Amino acid sequence: MAHLEGEERAAYVQDMFARIAGRYDRMNRLMTFGQDMKWRRVVIAQANLPAHGRLLDIATGTGDIALEGLRQTPGLTAVGGDFTIEMMQAGKHLPDRTPILWTAADTLRLPFPDNTFDAVTSGFLMRNVIDVPGAFREQMRVTKPGGRVVVLESSPPKPNVLRPFIKIHLNYIIPTLGKVMTGESDAYRYLPDSTQHFKTPEALARVMQEVGLAQVTFKLFMFGTIAIHVGQKP
Repeated sequence: MAHLEGEERAAYVQDMFARIAGRYDRMNRLMTFGQDMKWRRVVIAQANLPAHGRLLDIATGTGDIALEGLRQTPGLTAVGGDFTIEMMQAGKHLPDRTPILWTAADTLRLPFPDNTFDAVTSGFLMRNVIDVPGAFREQMRVTKPGGRVVVLESSPPKPNVLRPFIKIHLNYIIPTLGKVMTGESDAYRYLPDSTQHFKTPEALARVMQEVGLAQVTFKLFMFGTIAIHVGQKP
């Protein structure tokens, strides 16, 4: 599954998220012991949004990050974009997400003019895209000069004493939880597998720098298995 490439991978990811949309948020809370909401708060804090600014949350899913942007930023226009319609439909049914402007959008072909948003955020997107530099270039294109691109993403376990325990969690506990909670065990084999085959935080930071983002930094969470990267458009 994680070995798939190109359009075949994109189609698999889209179908997978459509199948688990209804229980995606609950599984996130279980898999991360509730820490994912804290990480989303950090993402918005790092986005440094101005009052009455504009946010694009791409691969928004059910809109968790966009909602956090609305909570933290007075007068914010929050656009939630995703190429899996079923995920956004699950979010639309939640009353507190009514202010989010939902739109079908692919991170490799964003349907917005240049220099539109004060920040672009994403959560658990990059390990699923078929062209990581291309995704960053598009996100940077629609960001205003001086605005930020902020990325929440999982990272491969670091080679330390905790690695065996983290791999047990990824390879056994998460698929078992996924099967019990959603009936979709293959989706929750793909997600840990894609994490373990993704770029290290250092490598992802280099990609951001190579596409032209400036002042790139990252912070690690959950024993180094979660990273939040920030880059600024010159």
